[in-house]
Amino acid sequence: MDTPPNTTGLPPALTLALDIGGTKITAGLVDDAGTLVHRARLPTPRGDAEAVWAAVDALCTETLAAAGGRVRGVGIGCCGPIDRTDGTVSPINITAWQRFPLVERVTDAVGAPVRLHTDGACMAIGEWWRGAGRGARFLLGMVVSTGVGGGLVLDGAPYGGRTGNAGHVGHVVVDPDGHPCTCGGRGCVETVAAGPHLVRWAREAGWDAPAGADARDLAGAALAGDPVARRAFRRGGRAVAATIASVAAVCDLDLVVIGGGVAAAGDLLFDPVRAGLADHAGLAFLEDLRVVPAALGGDAGLIGAAALVLTGD
Repeated sequence: MDTPPNTTGLPPALTLALDIGGTKITAGLVDDAGTLVHRARLPTPRGDAEAVWAAVDALCTETLAAAGGRVRGVGIGCCGPIDRTDGTVSPINITAWQRFPLVERVTDAVGAPVRLHTDGACMAIGEWWRGAGRGARFLLGMVVSTGVGGGLVLDGAPYGGRTGNAGHVGHVVVDPDGHPCTCGGRGCVETVAAGPHLVRWAREAGWDAPAGADARDLAGAALAGDPVARRAFRRGGRAVAATIASVAAVCDLDLVVIGGGVAAAGDLLFDPVRAGLADHAGLAFLEDLRVVPAALGGDAGLIGAAALVLTGD
């Protein structure tokens, strides 16, 4: 597709954002006000490294064309671990990518500056910039979905740590003798609260689930009064609460924003989270800690990825 040249002499007003996860890859265009003006999505391929890259490349091409051929830059939120120093990614749930040179590939494909962070960090940044976390100085953003991820904003600025992986709260250990985790550890909150693990536990506890049932089906059963389904959400919510209490004590948080597919179950998750916090967050400086639902839904990661470019993070 031919695109007209930019003859205004002004920088392009749109940022290309990528949100790369183990289930889907989403690309978008975000304006300087943080408004998502274009979105495209593909499932994450299960093939080799180049098959996954081909999907990212196709989305970059389509989205760049929608922008008229030029963008201010590219912000990437990718499931981790990542290495911001060398621009590579080694996601636990995209096993074909090991030290994959994502920043280099995207830079070559788009021809614009590229910024990289974890998908959880981008969710947190998006909610802090334009969502439920506006104005918070010490914020944890959590995604509770197929996995559990997160990111931190500390003292009013995104915090990535030494390699860019700070805020990887899905691998806070809540059950030292629990199930093995894909990270190589055991008993991480992800093994308790993530959607597939909620379903696994409910099945083992006697939930008579239809074939292929997922966390949405489990939520429907819980809302209909199924006692096992409700226990599964209580168990998951209390594990999330224990994680929040630990991270809040270390980072002196004032706000936690929770999004993701499991969080969409609403009070089924949030009621046991808040009850769990009453048990676990007993320190006086945590008395004012608030836990709220995310406001931007699935767009938070794209908006946060764009903010990486706009702030130069």
